[in-house]
Amino acid sequence: MEAIAKTKHLKGSPRKARLVIDMIRGVNVSRALSILKFTDKRAADPIAKTLQSAIANATYLAEKQNIAIDPDDLWVKTCFVDMGPTKGRKRMRPAPQGRAYREQRHYCHITIMVTSEEQPKTEKELKGEAAKAKRAAEGAPKKAKAPAKKAEAPKKEKKAAEPKVEEVETPVTETVEAPVENLQAKGDAEVADAKNVETQTPAALNETKPADEAQQKINEDLERQ
Repeated sequence: MEAIAKTKHLKGSPRKARLVIDMIRGVNVSRALSILKFTDKRAADPIAKTLQSAIANATYLAEKQNIAIDPDDLWVKTCFVDMGPTKGRKRMRPAPQGRAYREQRHYCHITIMVTSEEQPKTEKELKGEAAKAKRAAEGAPKKAKAPAKKAEAPKKEKKAAEPKVEEVETPVTETVEAPVENLQAKGDAEVADAKNVETQTPAALNETKPADEAQQKINEDLERQ
């Protein structure tokens, strides 16, 4: 739904009115009215009245066609200011040395169109969406590669673990049997040493001493003879 409102033969320069109307182009209606309310320009009040008239025309046309429209959904589609006539607004301005300058004061025409259609996206919004799409496209392959690496890691660990288990099993059987035999041999040697120790007691050593002394005496006697 579109609606137009015009204000013709407004006193004021079109160049000055364009400074104000450029601020509400492509803006939502409620925001445009707030901008005009706090704009310190003479053309702001008549432009605000023209905008309110356009909103009223839009609601009237919607009711006439049995269409439901929310005035807050309207936005300013087009707005411009045209130059009007200068009829009856010619003045004379005093100049130096008794001269006079001719002055022409202009009228202006204001036109505002509002619509309830979907507002097109601005260049900034389009650039932002394009940047997001690029980031998503760049980040997608990286995320896909990460799980592949994680899946490969456990396979390598399994392969490395399998030979370790085999190496551990074979030496265990060899080392278990060898120590048993060694322990038995060591046990026998210790038992023999223990027996030898028992036989070579101090009593036995003392018993041999007198026999040696007696033999030595016999040898000495023989030598003397």
